[in-house]
Amino acid sequence: MKNEVINVANLTFEYPDISVLKNVNFNLYQGDFLGIIGANGAGKSTLIKLILGLLSPDCGDITLFGGTLNDARTKIGYVSQKANSFNSDFPATVKEVVRANLFHEKGLFKPYRKSDDKKVIDALSLVGMAEYKDKLIGSLSGGQQQRVFIARALVGNPQLLLMDEPTVGIDAKSAREIMNIIKKLNQNGMTIIMTNHDTPTLVEASNKLLIFCEHGYEEFVTTSDLSIDRIADILAGKRVHQHV
Repeated sequence: MKNEVINVANLTFEYPDISVLKNVNFNLYQGDFLGIIGANGAGKSTLIKLILGLLSPDCGDITLFGGTLNDARTKIGYVSQKANSFNSDFPATVKEVVRANLFHEKGLFKPYRKSDDKKVIDALSLVGMAEYKDKLIGSLSGGQQQRVFIARALVGNPQLLLMDEPTVGIDAKSAREIMNIIKKLNQNGMTIIMTNHDTPTLVEASNKLLIFCEHGYEEFVTTSDLSIDRIADILAGKRVHQHV
C-alpha cells in the first residue's frame, strides 16, 4: 500500500474582502499527480501557499507525511511563477542558484563540500541543464531559467513537488520540454501538485484533479474517465461529488 503524502480536511480560507476556499478535502499518495484547475482568483495559488505554510487557514487541517509542515519541510520542493518575480540581472551562476536551496541542510554559514556540488549537478542533470552550471542565470532564456528553478527545488531530493504555473511566460517549445521533465519525475515516483493555465496538458499529465468552481467550492476527481466537457460542467457549478 502506498504511503499517504498529504491529507487536506475541511480547509477554509478567506481574504478580508472575499471567501476563496470553502471546505476543501482531498488526499494524495506517493506517486500521485494532482492537477489544480479553475478560473483566476478561484483559489489555486492560495491552496499552494496554505500547504507551504505561507498562509494560515481559517479552519481545517493539512497533514503532510503523517505530521506537520515543520516535520515535513525537507521533503517538499516548490517552484513558483518565476516569470512574474525573478530579477534576471541577479549576479549569480546557475550552480549558485541551485546550491542556495541546500541551506536547510547546511545552515547559513557552513561551507559547501564536494558532496553538495554533486547534488547540484545531479539536480541540473535531471532537467538537462548541467552543462550550463557556470553560466550567469540572467544570460539564459526564460525556459532555461525555469528548468534551473526546477533543479533548485529538486536539489534537496524532495518527495513532494509543488508547482504554481511553472510554464507561465515561456514559449510553447520550452513549456512542452518542462512538462516532459515533470511527467518523468512523476513516473519515477515523485508526488506532484501543480497548477497550470494549460488545462488540457495538465489533465493529460495528472491522475487526479482538484477543480475549483465559483466561490471556492471544489470537486476532487480522478482523470481516467473525465472529459473536457465534464470539467466545464464542474467549473460552471454542476457538481459531481466524485471524491476519491
